[in-house]
Amino acid sequence: MTNRRTLLAAAGLLAAPRLARAAWEPSRPIQLIVGFAPGGGADLAARAIAEASSRFFPAPLVIINRPGAGGAIAAQQMAGMTPDGLNLLVAGGSESTSLPAFRDLPYDPKTSFRAIIRLTRQPLVIVAKKGGRYADLPAVVEAAKRAPGSIPHASSGIGSIYHAVFVLLSQSAGIELLHIPYTGGAPSLQALMSGTVELAVLAPEEMAGLAQAGEVRPLAVASAERIPVYPDVPTLRELGWDVVVENMKGLSGPAGLPDDVTATLHVRFHRGMQEPAWKTFLDRTGAMDGYLDGPGFQAAMDAVLDALRATVHRPPA
Repeated sequence: MTNRRTLLAAAGLLAAPRLARAAWEPSRPIQLIVGFAPGGGADLAARAIAEASSRFFPAPLVIINRPGAGGAIAAQQMAGMTPDGLNLLVAGGSESTSLPAFRDLPYDPKTSFRAIIRLTRQPLVIVAKKGGRYADLPAVVEAAKRAPGSIPHASSGIGSIYHAVFVLLSQSAGIELLHIPYTGGAPSLQALMSGTVELAVLAPEEMAGLAQAGEVRPLAVASAERIPVYPDVPTLRELGWDVVVENMKGLSGPAGLPDDVTATLHVRFHRGMQEPAWKTFLDRTGAMDGYLDGPGFQAAMDAVLDALRATVHRPPA
């Protein structure tokens, strides 16, 4: 009897691993879908986290750019995808926090996705080209009051978080600027350097090289406090306009992403955030480590959206 029980127990131990569910692993390359043009803040963050995290994944991490409509085209595509962990949205920006405050969208930023991890907090900087007409932001405001609608500014799309900075500033300062939308930070910077526009809102990493070379002039930051990379540049609040807007970047999947897939993705990308390549990206660009887990990331996005909706007086659809 004892021998029979021992044999049965041993058989059970051998069978247990077969009955246990295997940990999720990607079956093909994972696509990180960016809703903006290459070279912009979202694109740079995606490429940096892919490089830093690649050794923790058995399949490649591939960047796919789907620019347009302030990130809404990529978000709409993601909302309709199978929640299998193989397609992720670089979220947290305009598509998640500002566009829904300005217009109806074919997805719900609060329910159409499952947030996985927040990667960065990104200060936003109002900049002018070196040698342009305006040495500081008060000069811009005074000129706009004298000639409403005469000063062109770039953004990454109507209703984008970059556009929202100028909308809130215009409301607070009582001015009207001329808005010219582009498909991302990089095209906005090109328009600024070519003289097509006189102002732009950019993330520090998008203009780092030109700022270091003295080709662009930071006029103000939209964060609550000054930022380390530009310690001499005042905040909008310091200049007398109560405007605080920050961008953020993280990863989300479609709603319905299973718990085990979400957990695996979170752990591996979080490990990537400890890698030297990621630290170098933060140091080089001036982006700030913004780590939050999935629920924290979703709550942060919802808070920004709710604040903008209240400001533009537009309730949820």
